[in-house]
Amino acid sequence: MTSSPLKPGIDHLPQVQDARNPGMELDMDWVMRARANRSAIERRAATLPGRRSVKKDYQAAWLARAISCIDLTTLAGDDTPGRVARLCAKARQPVRADLLQALGLEGLTVGAVCVYHDMIAPAVAALEGSGIPVAAVSTGFPAGLSPMHLRVAEIEESVKAGAEEIDIVISRRKVLSGDWQGLYDEMRAFRAACGPAHVKAILATGELGTLQNVAKASLVCMMAGADFIKTSTGKESVNATLPVSLVMIRAIREYHEKTGCRVGYKPAGGISKAKDALVYLSLIKEELGDRWLRPDLFRFGASSLLGDIERQLEHHVTGAYSASWRHAIG
Repeated sequence: MTSSPLKPGIDHLPQVQDARNPGMELDMDWVMRARANRSAIERRAATLPGRRSVKKDYQAAWLARAISCIDLTTLAGDDTPGRVARLCAKARQPVRADLLQALGLEGLTVGAVCVYHDMIAPAVAALEGSGIPVAAVSTGFPAGLSPMHLRVAEIEESVKAGAEEIDIVISRRKVLSGDWQGLYDEMRAFRAACGPAHVKAILATGELGTLQNVAKASLVCMMAGADFIKTSTGKESVNATLPVSLVMIRAIREYHEKTGCRVGYKPAGGISKAKDALVYLSLIKEELGDRWLRPDLFRFGASSLLGDIERQLEHHVTGAYSASWRHAIG
């Protein structure tokens, strides 16, 4: 990375919103032509973490950009309205006020707050007036094995409750058995159920077997109208990785080149360090360009990442690292 995607203090400019991806008819010839050269992909991915990173003000600017692209997430069985309210307060002010003032970044917020369906109402209430959308996981998250009519109904209920974004999980078995028409029809039904809410298709890439399957599933979901494609639920044994990200990002690039439609990308699971965020941002910049370095086209699915970024920003301002407990998430 050689330049900053923003300058500290002037990132709050009007955002350009692209038209949503309307999808297209399933093009089986295109899907079946999809290939993934594992050795080449892994070599390319291996070069990213070892590169010299941005420093000083530029690093602070990139980290601020990363914050603006975080889906601040809580998906625990013991979530309560109080915990969600605290998380939403953190979403509104993700970094201590004194640090934001020193950086000239007052008004910085995260990209969204992501919760289970039952926590949509308290999240919407806590975020009222902030402009931060609520995202809800849906369709039998994380396994996606509930009956189809219930998965569709779950989406509809979450949209009715106030979710502006829906993170759906695809049926992995359709990918593993090569049922691309079935996957397309499923994704199309999910997109229709979302109505005005944007839909992120979770591929659960750690369970798809091969990078070629990841490439094909990415294309099919985009053809069916996905606004974002997302790596993982965060519940699999293998979540976001750089090789998988490279495959999905290049599928997004190919789809844009052929259709003119921009589809977003969301890596999720296992991204907890500021240095990892910088690597993912550099990958996006190099493969897709600056337009994708905005929260309408790029998100991190994360919970602990924000705390580490805040520590790095405090170090930038004060020259000293603080204890992690000084930067509580919620």
